[in-house]
Amino acid sequence: MQLLFLGTLALFFGVTVAVPAQEKRVHHKPDLSDHAHNDAHGFQYDHEAFLGKEEAKTFDQLSPEESKERLGKIVDKIDTDKDGFVSHAELHHWIKHRQRRYIEENVDKHWKEYDQNKDGKIGWIEYKNTTYGYYMDVEFDDVDDKSSYKAMLARDERRFKSADRDGDSVATREEFTAFLHPEEFDHMRHIVIQETIEDIDKNGDGKINLQEYIGDMFTPENGDNEPDWVTTEKKHFSEFRDMNKDGFLDANEVSQWILPGEVDHADNEARHLIHETDKDNDDKITKKEILENWNMFVGSQATNYGEDLTKSHDEL
Repeated sequence: MQLLFLGTLALFFGVTVAVPAQEKRVHHKPDLSDHAHNDAHGFQYDHEAFLGKEEAKTFDQLSPEESKERLGKIVDKIDTDKDGFVSHAELHHWIKHRQRRYIEENVDKHWKEYDQNKDGKIGWIEYKNTTYGYYMDVEFDDVDDKSSYKAMLARDERRFKSADRDGDSVATREEFTAFLHPEEFDHMRHIVIQETIEDIDKNGDGKINLQEYIGDMFTPENGDNEPDWVTTEKKHFSEFRDMNKDGFLDANEVSQWILPGEVDHADNEARHLIHETDKDNDDKITKKEILENWNMFVGSQATNYGEDLTKSHDEL
Protein backbone atom coordinates (compact mmCIF):
# COMPACT_ATOMS: atom_id res chain seq x y z
CA MET A 1 0.00 0.00 0.00
CA GLN A 2 2.79 2.43 0.90
CA LEU A 3 4.60 1.77 -2.36
CA LEU A 4 1.42 2.32 -4.31
CA PHE A 5 1.03 5.63 -2.47
CA LEU A 6 4.57 6.62 -3.38
CA GLY A 7 3.91 5.58 -6.95
CA THR A 8 0.86 7.80 -7.02
CA LEU A 9 2.97 10.64 -5.61
CA ALA A 10 5.60 10.15 -8.29
CA LEU A 11 2.95 10.11 -11.00
CA PHE A 12 1.43 13.26 -9.57
CA PHE A 13 4.70 15.14 -9.78
CA GLY A 14 5.56 13.63 -13.15
CA VAL A 15 2.31 14.46 -14.93
CA THR A 16 2.02 17.77 -16.75
CA VAL A 17 -0.87 19.78 -15.44
CA ALA A 18 -2.04 23.32 -16.10
CA VAL A 19 -0.71 24.81 -12.87
CA PRO A 20 1.60 27.85 -12.89
CA ALA A 21 5.13 27.06 -11.72
CA GLN A 22 5.03 29.38 -8.76
CA GLU A 23 2.10 27.38 -7.38
CA LYS A 24 3.54 23.96 -8.07
CA ARG A 25 7.28 24.10 -7.41
CA VAL A 26 8.09 27.10 -5.22
CA HIS A 27 8.47 26.41 -1.50
CA HIS A 28 7.05 29.33 0.47
CA LYS A 29 6.91 29.45 4.25
CA PRO A 30 3.30 29.35 5.48
CA ASP A 31 1.88 32.61 6.82
CA LEU A 32 1.92 33.02 10.60
CA SER A 33 -1.73 34.04 10.54
CA ASP A 34 -4.70 34.44 8.23
CA HIS A 35 -5.28 37.93 9.68
CA ALA A 36 -3.63 41.24 8.88
CA HIS A 37 -1.10 42.40 11.47
CA ASN A 38 -2.81 45.49 12.85
CA ASP A 39 -2.83 45.73 16.63
CA ALA A 40 -5.16 48.75 16.48
CA HIS A 41 -7.93 46.41 15.36
CA GLY A 42 -7.15 43.45 17.60
CA PHE A 43 -4.49 40.86 18.29
CA GLN A 44 -5.71 37.96 16.15
CA TYR A 45 -2.45 37.93 14.15
CA ASP A 46 -0.36 37.77 17.34
CA HIS A 47 -2.54 35.02 18.83
CA GLU A 48 -2.18 32.78 15.76
CA ALA A 49 1.54 33.51 15.42
CA PHE A 50 2.20 32.72 19.08
CA LEU A 51 -0.11 29.71 19.49
CA GLY A 52 -0.62 28.35 15.99
CA LYS A 53 -3.89 28.77 14.14
CA GLU A 54 -5.74 25.79 15.62
CA GLU A 55 -4.63 26.35 19.20
CA ALA A 56 -5.62 30.02 18.95
CA LYS A 57 -9.19 28.89 18.24
CA THR A 58 -9.15 26.79 21.42
CA PHE A 59 -8.07 29.76 23.55
CA ASP A 60 -10.87 31.86 22.03
CA GLN A 61 -13.36 29.59 23.84
CA LEU A 62 -11.73 29.95 27.27
CA SER A 63 -12.50 32.37 30.07
CA PRO A 64 -9.86 35.06 30.71
CA GLU A 65 -8.80 33.23 33.86
CA GLU A 66 -8.31 29.95 32.00
CA SER A 67 -6.43 31.69 29.19
CA LYS A 68 -4.02 33.36 31.61
CA GLU A 69 -3.48 30.12 33.51
CA ARG A 70 -2.62 28.22 30.32
CA LEU A 71 -0.43 31.07 29.11
CA GLY A 72 1.57 30.86 32.33
CA LYS A 73 2.27 27.18 31.68
CA ILE A 74 3.32 27.97 28.11
CA VAL A 75 5.75 30.64 29.34
CA ASP A 76 7.38 28.04 31.60
CA LYS A 77 7.93 25.85 28.53
CA ILE A 78 9.35 28.71 26.45
CA ASP A 79 11.90 29.59 29.15
CA THR A 80 14.09 26.61 28.32
CA ASP A 81 17.12 27.70 30.36
CA LYS A 82 14.89 28.39 33.41
CA ASP A 83 16.48 31.77 34.16
CA GLY A 84 13.11 33.45 34.72
CA PHE A 85 13.20 35.37 31.44
CA VAL A 86 11.97 34.76 27.91
CA SER A 87 14.70 35.87 25.52
CA HIS A 88 14.30 36.74 21.86
CA ALA A 89 15.97 33.45 20.90
CA GLU A 90 13.59 31.42 23.09
CA LEU A 91 10.49 33.22 21.80
CA HIS A 92 11.69 32.95 18.18
CA HIS A 93 12.24 29.21 18.62
CA TRP A 94 8.78 28.79 20.18
CA ILE A 95 6.98 30.62 17.36
CA LYS A 96 8.82 28.59 14.72
CA HIS A 97 7.96 25.41 16.65
CA ARG A 98 4.25 26.30 16.69
CA GLN A 99 4.27 27.11 12.99
CA ARG A 100 5.91 23.75 12.23
CA ARG A 101 3.23 21.84 14.06
CA TYR A 102 1.63 20.59 10.83
CA ILE A 103 5.00 19.08 9.90
CA GLU A 104 5.40 17.44 13.29
CA GLU A 105 1.90 15.98 13.03
CA ASN A 106 2.82 14.52 9.65
CA VAL A 107 5.99 13.00 11.12
CA ASP A 108 3.99 11.59 14.04
CA LYS A 109 1.64 9.95 11.58
CA HIS A 110 4.47 8.12 9.79
CA TRP A 111 6.74 7.46 12.77
CA LYS A 112 4.72 4.58 14.22
CA GLU A 113 4.46 2.98 10.81
CA TYR A 114 8.19 2.95 10.13
CA ASP A 115 9.70 2.44 13.61
CA GLN A 116 9.15 -1.30 13.44
CA ASN A 117 11.30 -2.28 16.44
CA LYS A 118 10.01 0.62 18.60
CA ASP A 119 13.48 1.86 19.55
CA GLY A 120 12.69 5.52 18.92
CA LYS A 121 14.69 5.61 15.69
CA ILE A 122 14.10 4.61 12.08
CA GLY A 123 16.81 2.74 10.24
CA TRP A 124 17.14 2.81 6.48
CA ILE A 125 16.46 -0.93 6.42
CA GLU A 126 13.25 -0.42 8.42
CA TYR A 127 12.08 2.28 6.04
CA LYS A 128 13.05 0.33 2.92
CA ASN A 129 11.41 -2.90 4.09
CA THR A 130 8.22 -1.14 5.13
CA THR A 131 7.97 0.83 1.91
CA TYR A 132 9.34 -1.58 -0.69
CA GLY A 133 9.65 -4.93 1.10
CA TYR A 134 7.22 -7.06 -0.87
CA TYR A 135 8.29 -5.64 -4.20
CA MET A 136 11.97 -6.05 -3.35
CA ASP A 137 11.42 -9.76 -2.78
CA VAL A 138 10.17 -10.18 -6.33
CA GLU A 139 12.59 -7.59 -7.73
CA PHE A 140 9.69 -5.34 -8.76
CA ASP A 141 8.43 -7.97 -11.22
CA ASP A 142 4.83 -7.42 -10.10
CA VAL A 143 4.77 -3.71 -10.94
CA ASP A 144 4.11 -2.31 -14.39
CA ASP A 145 6.93 0.20 -14.45
CA LYS A 146 9.88 -1.57 -12.84
CA SER A 147 12.43 1.13 -13.71
CA SER A 148 10.33 3.86 -12.08
CA TYR A 149 10.12 2.01 -8.78
CA LYS A 150 13.83 1.24 -8.80
CA ALA A 151 14.47 4.94 -9.40
CA MET A 152 12.16 5.80 -6.50
CA LEU A 153 14.11 3.48 -4.22
CA ALA A 154 17.43 5.04 -5.25
CA ARG A 155 16.01 8.51 -4.76
CA ASP A 156 14.68 7.66 -1.30
CA GLU A 157 18.03 6.20 -0.30
CA ARG A 158 19.91 9.29 -1.48
CA ARG A 159 17.52 11.55 0.45
CA PHE A 160 17.76 9.36 3.57
CA LYS A 161 21.57 9.50 3.50
CA SER A 162 21.50 13.29 3.22
CA ALA A 163 19.12 13.56 6.16
CA ASP A 164 21.21 11.09 8.21
CA ARG A 165 23.81 13.63 9.30
CA ASP A 166 25.93 11.28 11.41
CA GLY A 167 25.98 8.63 8.71
CA ASP A 168 24.90 5.71 10.90
CA SER A 169 22.03 4.68 8.58
CA VAL A 170 19.58 5.33 11.42
CA ALA A 171 17.38 8.43 11.51
CA THR A 172 16.57 10.28 14.70
CA ARG A 173 13.27 12.11 14.81
CA GLU A 174 14.91 15.32 13.56
CA GLU A 175 16.69 13.46 10.76
CA PHE A 176 13.48 11.69 9.74
CA THR A 177 11.72 15.06 9.69
CA ALA A 178 14.42 16.31 7.32
CA PHE A 179 13.87 13.21 5.17
CA LEU A 180 10.11 13.77 4.90
CA HIS A 181 10.30 17.59 4.62
CA PRO A 182 13.69 18.48 3.11
CA GLU A 183 12.50 21.96 2.09
CA GLU A 184 12.48 22.91 5.79
CA PHE A 185 16.20 22.27 6.35
CA ASP A 186 19.15 24.23 4.97
CA HIS A 187 21.38 21.13 4.73
CA MET A 188 18.75 19.45 2.52
CA ARG A 189 18.41 22.28 -0.01
CA HIS A 190 20.63 20.49 -2.53
CA ILE A 191 18.30 17.48 -2.43
CA VAL A 192 15.22 19.61 -3.13
CA ILE A 193 17.04 21.26 -6.04
CA GLN A 194 18.36 17.97 -7.43
CA GLU A 195 14.97 16.25 -7.25
CA THR A 196 13.27 19.22 -8.92
CA ILE A 197 15.73 19.18 -11.81
CA GLU A 198 15.31 15.42 -12.21
CA ASP A 199 11.52 15.82 -12.31
CA ILE A 200 11.59 18.47 -15.04
CA ASP A 201 14.73 17.61 -17.03
CA LYS A 202 13.43 15.24 -19.71
CA ASN A 203 16.57 14.96 -21.86
CA GLY A 204 18.86 14.13 -18.94
CA ASP A 205 21.41 16.93 -19.46
CA GLY A 206 21.13 18.09 -15.85
CA LYS A 207 19.59 21.44 -16.79
CA ILE A 208 16.11 22.79 -17.54
CA ASN A 209 15.42 24.41 -20.89
CA LEU A 210 12.40 26.55 -21.75
CA GLN A 211 10.47 23.68 -23.31
CA GLU A 212 10.97 21.51 -20.20
CA TYR A 213 10.11 24.42 -17.90
CA ILE A 214 6.79 25.10 -19.66
CA GLY A 215 6.12 21.39 -20.19
CA ASP A 216 6.19 20.87 -16.43
CA MET A 217 3.22 23.21 -16.16
CA PHE A 218 1.25 22.99 -19.35
CA THR A 219 0.56 20.55 -22.18
CA PRO A 220 -1.64 21.98 -24.92
CA GLU A 221 -4.60 19.97 -26.11
CA ASN A 222 -5.38 19.82 -29.82
CA GLY A 223 -6.62 23.19 -31.00
CA ASP A 224 -6.21 24.91 -27.62
CA ASN A 225 -4.80 28.41 -27.54
CA GLU A 226 -1.91 29.06 -25.20
CA PRO A 227 -3.17 30.70 -21.98
CA ASP A 228 -1.86 34.16 -21.15
CA TRP A 229 -0.13 32.90 -18.02
CA VAL A 230 2.01 30.55 -20.14
CA THR A 231 3.22 33.51 -22.21
CA THR A 232 3.99 35.29 -18.93
CA GLU A 233 5.93 32.29 -17.64
CA LYS A 234 8.03 32.21 -20.83
CA LYS A 235 8.97 35.82 -20.18
CA HIS A 236 9.78 35.01 -16.55
CA PHE A 237 12.05 32.20 -17.71
CA SER A 238 14.06 34.35 -20.09
CA GLU A 239 14.03 37.62 -18.17
CA PHE A 240 14.28 36.52 -14.54
CA ARG A 241 14.89 32.81 -13.97
CA ASP A 242 17.67 32.34 -16.55
CA MET A 243 20.01 34.77 -14.84
CA ASN A 244 23.09 34.08 -16.99
CA LYS A 245 21.03 34.09 -20.21
CA ASP A 246 22.38 30.78 -21.52
CA GLY A 247 18.93 29.38 -22.27
CA PHE A 248 18.92 26.93 -19.34
CA LEU A 249 18.27 26.84 -15.61
CA ASP A 250 21.22 25.36 -13.73
CA ALA A 251 21.18 24.25 -10.09
CA ASN A 252 21.87 27.75 -8.75
CA GLU A 253 19.11 29.27 -10.86
CA VAL A 254 16.67 26.53 -9.85
CA SER A 255 17.56 27.27 -6.22
CA GLN A 256 16.71 30.96 -6.67
CA TRP A 257 13.41 29.95 -8.25
CA ILE A 258 12.05 27.25 -5.93
CA LEU A 259 13.70 28.25 -2.63
CA PRO A 260 13.47 32.04 -2.58
CA GLY A 261 14.95 33.92 0.34
CA GLU A 262 12.11 35.19 2.48
CA VAL A 263 11.63 37.46 5.47
CA ASP A 264 11.74 35.56 8.77
CA HIS A 265 8.27 36.47 10.03
CA ALA A 266 8.75 34.43 13.21
CA ASP A 267 11.79 36.55 14.06
CA ASN A 268 9.87 39.77 13.39
CA GLU A 269 6.95 38.60 15.52
CA ALA A 270 9.25 37.66 18.42
CA ARG A 271 10.80 41.14 18.31
CA HIS A 272 7.35 42.74 18.13
CA LEU A 273 5.99 40.85 21.15
CA ILE A 274 9.08 41.67 23.21
CA HIS A 275 8.97 45.34 22.22
CA GLU A 276 5.31 45.63 23.23
CA THR A 277 5.74 43.73 26.50
CA ASP A 278 9.24 44.64 27.78
CA LYS A 279 8.56 47.45 30.23
CA ASP A 280 12.11 47.83 31.55
CA ASN A 281 13.69 47.70 28.07
CA ASP A 282 16.17 44.92 28.83
CA ASP A 283 15.31 43.05 25.58
CA LYS A 284 13.81 40.11 27.45
CA ILE A 285 10.49 39.60 29.17
CA THR A 286 9.45 38.05 32.45
CA LYS A 287 6.47 35.83 33.11
CA LYS A 288 4.94 38.73 35.05
CA GLU A 289 5.32 41.10 32.09
CA ILE A 290 3.76 38.57 29.73
CA LEU A 291 0.78 37.88 32.00
CA GLU A 292 0.19 41.62 32.43
CA ASN A 293 -0.03 41.86 28.64
CA TRP A 294 -1.72 38.47 28.25
CA ASN A 295 -4.40 39.50 25.73
CA MET A 296 -1.70 40.26 23.13
CA PHE A 297 -0.41 36.69 23.36
CA VAL A 298 -3.66 34.72 23.70
CA GLY A 299 -7.38 35.26 23.19
CA SER A 300 -10.39 34.44 25.32
CA GLN A 301 -14.16 34.72 25.26
CA ALA A 302 -13.82 38.22 26.74
CA THR A 303 -11.36 39.53 24.16
CA ASN A 304 -13.44 38.08 21.33
CA TYR A 305 -16.54 39.79 22.74
CA GLY A 306 -14.68 43.08 22.92
CA GLU A 307 -13.40 42.71 19.37
CA ASP A 308 -16.90 41.89 18.15
CA LEU A 309 -18.21 45.07 19.79
CA THR A 310 -15.43 47.08 18.14
CA LYS A 311 -16.25 45.60 14.74
CA SER A 312 -19.96 46.31 15.22
CA HIS A 313 -19.17 49.91 16.19
CA ASP A 314 -16.93 50.35 13.15
CA GLU A 315 -19.63 48.97 10.89
CA LEU A 316 -22.14 51.44 12.33
